[in-house]
Amino acid sequence: MTKNKKIKICALTTISKTMDWFIVDSMRNLSKNGYEVTLICSMDNNFVNKNKDFANCIPLQMSRGINIRNLIASIFKLTNIFKREKFDIIYYTSPNASMYASIAGILSGIKIRIYSQCGLRYVSFTGIKRKIFKLVEKITCLFSTHIKAQSNKNMLYAINEKLCNSKKISVVGIGGTTGVSIEECNSFCHKTAKQELREKLNIPQNSFIYGYVGRINADKGINELITAFNEVCNKFPSTHLVLVGMTDETNPISDNNMALAKKHPNIIMTGNVPKNEVYRYMAMFDVLTHPTYREGFGKVLQEAMGMHIPIITTDVPGPSEVIENNISGILCRAKDYKDLKEKMLFLYHNEEIRNSLAEEGHKRAKKYFDRPIMLNNILEDIENIRKEKNIRQEDFAKA
Repeated sequence: MTKNKKIKICALTTISKTMDWFIVDSMRNLSKNGYEVTLICSMDNNFVNKNKDFANCIPLQMSRGINIRNLIASIFKLTNIFKREKFDIIYYTSPNASMYASIAGILSGIKIRIYSQCGLRYVSFTGIKRKIFKLVEKITCLFSTHIKAQSNKNMLYAINEKLCNSKKISVVGIGGTTGVSIEECNSFCHKTAKQELREKLNIPQNSFIYGYVGRINADKGINELITAFNEVCNKFPSTHLVLVGMTDETNPISDNNMALAKKHPNIIMTGNVPKNEVYRYMAMFDVLTHPTYREGFGKVLQEAMGMHIPIITTDVPGPSEVIENNISGILCRAKDYKDLKEKMLFLYHNEEIRNSLAEEGHKRAKKYFDRPIMLNNILEDIENIRKEKNIRQEDFAKA
């Protein structure tokens, strides 16, 4: 890369929360390594102010879900932006933004179009909805030059589903996106944060807390988690469940479970918390429960491992690759609240096993998922793609 010309890269997501969570750190690192970075998503002034020191921020309102009018308008706007800015690389994740960007990218002649495939949304759908969202995925893969699956099992699933040619898709490192900052995990007193937040949320200091971080929606297994916890709490009234994250109206949990969560004295829904506060909230958990139906890899699992927190998650592609079952975490069956409840009770009764899982998880996070390692993996991968860009474009266009 010469000093006279920087490589121009544009990262896109549908909403700024996704950009903050999965993309910003890697783009900041690319900027430090000589890339000229642009960020495009639905964003507010706060997002712009946080990131304008290293990136050009272009707000573009994109709705979630299928909306033909928004699809056409977004592709048109992105095509104009891409032609004007003449990016060398576009890098995108989240279903809608990825489809729009991949189409606009090929229309505007961008040579390198990288799809960060953070899980496959259609996997948990049925009927016509599944067919529509699978088609969206196929279109995105078709118009992308490179696909970066978040885990090996997800990569194999995508190939078996005929979403793309096996030559197009690969995994960066052993999987994941920006990982966990072990340095940030160690930057505060966990004991103090635990005491302060339990006091703030009116949770007794001696209570046993099952925690969850992420969107409150059906695909994350929140229906099963609330049902399982309710039965656990009936046996052990000193237990609490803390749900950290926004309520997702596009894939809501059942009305009964939402009503139960809101009225249950031992279930706390915090709503969104600032990104820099997530580790502090995790510090008060005794166990992280993440019973997701589908996942790209499981960033929150890596963060819990960095925080020395034992984990229960599901035996699905992604999470089952982040942890080693019964060594650095425990797997349960997806969509099976009884199995989840058994695992929750098992860890409640076994402090020694909780401590062992937490210690082994932390070792694994330091070895594979520490943020500097993950960011360097992404940088090296993009550098390698950039160096091979003289490969004929038609070779990439085959699905």
